[in-house]
Amino acid sequence: MFEVEEWVGGLWHRVVTGYADDRYAGAAVTLTQMRKEVGVLYRALGGERAVRIEAAAERPVTLPRTLWQRVAGSHRRLALAYLDEEVLALPEAIALFPKAELNREIYRMLAAVAAQSLPGVSGWAQNACLRYAALRAAYPAMRARYDAMVSAYIPLRATLESLPPTLQDKESRLRAAMLSPETALIQDADIDGLQPPPFWLYSSLRASDMSVRRDVASDAQMQRPPAAPEEKVEKKAKGEYVQDHDGDKGLLVFRLENLFSWSEYLKLDRTADDSTDEDAARIAEDLDHLSLSTQEFGGGQRIKLNLDLPSASEDDTPLGPGLHLPEWDYRSRRLLPDHCLLQPMLDHRAPPCAPPSRLRRVVREVRARFEMMRPMRVWRRNQADGEEIEMERWNEFCADRIAGGAVEQPMFKSFNGRLRDLDCLLLADLSMSTDAYVDNDRRVIDVIGDALLLFSEALDAVGDRFALYGFSSCKRQHVRFHVIKNFAEPYTDVVRGRIVGLRPGFYTRIGAAIRQSTIILRDQKASRRLLLILTDGKPNDLDLYEGRYGLEDTRQAVLEARRAGLIPFCITVDKEAGEYLPFLFGDKGYVLVNNIERLPRELPQLYATLMEGK
Repeated sequence: MFEVEEWVGGLWHRVVTGYADDRYAGAAVTLTQMRKEVGVLYRALGGERAVRIEAAAERPVTLPRTLWQRVAGSHRRLALAYLDEEVLALPEAIALFPKAELNREIYRMLAAVAAQSLPGVSGWAQNACLRYAALRAAYPAMRARYDAMVSAYIPLRATLESLPPTLQDKESRLRAAMLSPETALIQDADIDGLQPPPFWLYSSLRASDMSVRRDVASDAQMQRPPAAPEEKVEKKAKGEYVQDHDGDKGLLVFRLENLFSWSEYLKLDRTADDSTDEDAARIAEDLDHLSLSTQEFGGGQRIKLNLDLPSASEDDTPLGPGLHLPEWDYRSRRLLPDHCLLQPMLDHRAPPCAPPSRLRRVVREVRARFEMMRPMRVWRRNQADGEEIEMERWNEFCADRIAGGAVEQPMFKSFNGRLRDLDCLLLADLSMSTDAYVDNDRRVIDVIGDALLLFSEALDAVGDRFALYGFSSCKRQHVRFHVIKNFAEPYTDVVRGRIVGLRPGFYTRIGAAIRQSTIILRDQKASRRLLLILTDGKPNDLDLYEGRYGLEDTRQAVLEARRAGLIPFCITVDKEAGEYLPFLFGDKGYVLVNNIERLPRELPQLYATLMEGK
């Protein structure tokens, strides 16, 4: 009996939702299909390159619904497009029109109108109209396309007669605003209770109160237990950070013997439940608004404490008091002077060593291959001028002169060095994300160390001048800049020992590290100076250096390096690098090594390819 009721309920649900659904599923177009075209159009028309394109979250709306829609309980939430400083959020799918081309046109219009820059306008409804007015004025060809889209859209809206009398006047003003955005005088309240136009930009869903910040590592750096595939939550929801319960508002039982000394005290919130919630994914799908805790707890499988920097006895040796460097703030469009403190550091404890036994065969192969590329210095003979006279030609000339038949001929020889006038600085990311394991035995930092060893052996064999540095950070006042080998130091077992002794650091404030590398490389005398950056992820840090802020500062540092005459090039193992590295280095300024285990062998070959192509 229960199975019959369940079958009848499922059938009723499908019938009701089918009648209530006013979308054209057969003509649906998804953001995944349009992402590339939308990105190109948005940026080609002047949109900010650092703005990410993401799927918009659904938000609660109040709008007229048909009887079937009320019975089905649908049309209570819609995914509306919005634009803020970091994200252009577009609907995950559009199936408004029976023709797929018209649905694609909505994506194109949203990208084009988002690229229009406007002065501050109060109200998102007026802002949407002014954006379309600016688009139609700047690009007359868009006027006809916009008019065709609006003409096809208005008949799909509810008729004026079917609306309550209180909404009919609002609907008339909204239609007039869509047909003539240049003369529209519409306010946010004028659209309350009506179907929102799908090609407008609305207020952002991102939390406006960012005073509550996390004091721990970002999710990308935390080692979380992998979730089961069926529990992966694809739905997006509105979220905000909230203050956590302090844990001291309940009954206080005072026991003198439980007092901790200062050395024993550790601030942990024991009021928080650290057990795993197996229904978390299901509950998250049903919530419209997610409140995010500032704590980092998520189950008994792990505990991670962000303790202070290592003690002086366990840390590398600082070289001097530190260097003050600027940082780019894209919001004010200026460099903040002396904003970061970069601390050069040297590992004096690493013992000198030869290449590890597992790499010795590969080292011999790399050195043999690159020694064949070492420039050869030869004499060019029979030159009209040069450093020395060829004695044989001179004797022949003298003999001919005595005989009365002397003829002028080339009799000099010139020394051709064919040396590459090149200096290379390699900057390696040593953030704590490199502490992740590649396999059962090796971590990312171990693979990076092997790559630096083979790279150094290759350049030492070919005779090019090079320097090696590493970096990590813990907020802007402690950017760690590890000196592995400078340009004046020869490549010896001491340098090999520092490479073998590399350890993961903290976070990735890459802009300051690039600026210091630019200063070092700019002082070299070679006509070509190559800055190689080896990294495994996005710029990030504990403070504001996340998202667009870090990307903009890194891009500005790369531009400064190019203006100084350097050639910056990035080598990454991050599978998502295609989403942000073109913005930082350009389409031809980076390369992705898909298999990190191949990095040690590919890094020297990448260097050789760069030198042949420059």
